[in-house]
Amino acid sequence: MDKLRDVFDTSYRRLVGQLYGVCGDLAEAEDVVSEAFARAAAHRRTFDAVDNPEAWLRTVAVNVARTRFRRRAMGDRLLRSSRTTETRHPDLASDRLALVAAMRTLPHAQREALALHYFADLPLHDIAVAAGVPVGTIKARLSRGRSALAGLLDAPAREDDHA
Repeated sequence: MDKLRDVFDTSYRRLVGQLYGVCGDLAEAEDVVSEAFARAAAHRRTFDAVDNPEAWLRTVAVNVARTRFRRRAMGDRLLRSSRTTETRHPDLASDRLALVAAMRTLPHAQREALALHYFADLPLHDIAVAAGVPVGTIKARLSRGRSALAGLLDAPAREDDHA
């Protein structure tokens, strides 16, 4: 069996899970990961030469997601994905759905940093390299994103306390 097939078999689901946090939509995550594998197939020599094929595919998938994000109006994308995620994927854990829904409201750069750090478990340096920014910028994005998420995810609990 060839390298690309082996990597697909071992990494596809994990990459989709990681990109789900970046994209905020499972179908979109599946699309960008599939696109990354298609690009790997189209550039076999490059792909076969990389030391860490999963990291290479993740970087390609994140870049595909960024490009798609830039091409769409944010409001249209959020509206479309928020209407369909829960009905298409009722088996996903409700906590994860709530987290991803809250993450959708964050700026793309914060959402990407949070997803790569917490869903993909990447170190700060690797996230900085993938994003093309200094590590300090990633730290700031993570801090701001965590603060925003804390406010968003605690909001219902605070409302219940006042009832």
